[in-house]
Amino acid sequence: MSGLLVYGSYGYTGELIVEEATARGLDPILAGRNERKLSEQAAESNCEMAAFDLDDAAAVTDALDSVDVVLNCAGPFVETYEPMVEAAIETGTHYLDITGEIDVFQAVAGYDERAADAGVVLLSGVGFDVVPTDCLAAHLAERLPDATHLALAFKGLADISPGTMKTMLNYAGDGGYVRRDGLLESVPAAYRTRKIDFGSGERSAVTIPWGDVVTGYHTTGIPNIEVYMAAPEPAIWAMRGTRPVAPLLDIGPVKSTLQRVVDTAVTGPGERTRERGRGYVWGEVTDEDGGRAVSRLETPETYKLTVESALEIAGRVLDGDAPTGYQTPAGAYGPELVLDLPGVEREDVI
Repeated sequence: MSGLLVYGSYGYTGELIVEEATARGLDPILAGRNERKLSEQAAESNCEMAAFDLDDAAAVTDALDSVDVVLNCAGPFVETYEPMVEAAIETGTHYLDITGEIDVFQAVAGYDERAADAGVVLLSGVGFDVVPTDCLAAHLAERLPDATHLALAFKGLADISPGTMKTMLNYAGDGGYVRRDGLLESVPAAYRTRKIDFGSGERSAVTIPWGDVVTGYHTTGIPNIEVYMAAPEPAIWAMRGTRPVAPLLDIGPVKSTLQRVVDTAVTGPGERTRERGRGYVWGEVTDEDGGRAVSRLETPETYKLTVESALEIAGRVLDGDAPTGYQTPAGAYGPELVLDLPGVEREDVI
């Protein structure tokens, strides 16, 4: 068997991962639907390629049957995870992806027993979604073992890739989610705001539907979870202003038109931004007795971190460090995983 297959290798993040993987001598197999794009990328990177459509179950199975690990970089992942996970379980291939989609985390977790029986790991969210937040949640849970409430937040997500924008559009009509008393609860867009100090003074932040409402619960067992993103007040007002028209974004023709606009207008951050940018993650836990702990992370720019974390986890799985069944990043490798990535620092504030 070969080592690593990267599906969606010619997308914005997939291409970054392939460039770094080849620089490290991993020689990944490049995969996706578009044979022309794959051929160009394979010639440039001197890698093997495999062109196949996820609608062709036999082709997916054949492609995964010859590799140890598949890293899915093709979003929106709600449209790509199922054939990949089914084929991974059938072929005994470990499955990783870089999703941040709540529905995907929940769905992949539902394969836990089958994956364990097959001896494979299913680990979604091996990028900025959700490695740093999941590791910070696990660290805070260790600091306050009886915590009942977890709040996480981040800032530093400036330019975004086409795939990320399409995913955001895919869920724009859904509002948001929090976890309350162990259950996911649907809430309106920009449901709650608060002031958060990421290390340089307080910033406004607003709740968003981030994957940690699923993964954080799986990792820590804390029953009440909210996730926030730093945003200026006008942006928060604009988010709340979309509530009346949000259902329109779920109409097929509207969504298709917006996704075509994304393909032509969104490019993702350039190299200068990736090299110089920084990300900031904040977390707080509280318990019923008034106990409170707060910790922060400072990280490389979000896409740069995604490349580092995805390849760190892929490398561990390739080396045989692959706890089977459904896993979260910190559930599989502990809260210190994020500190093994270059340029990441952690601070306990309270």
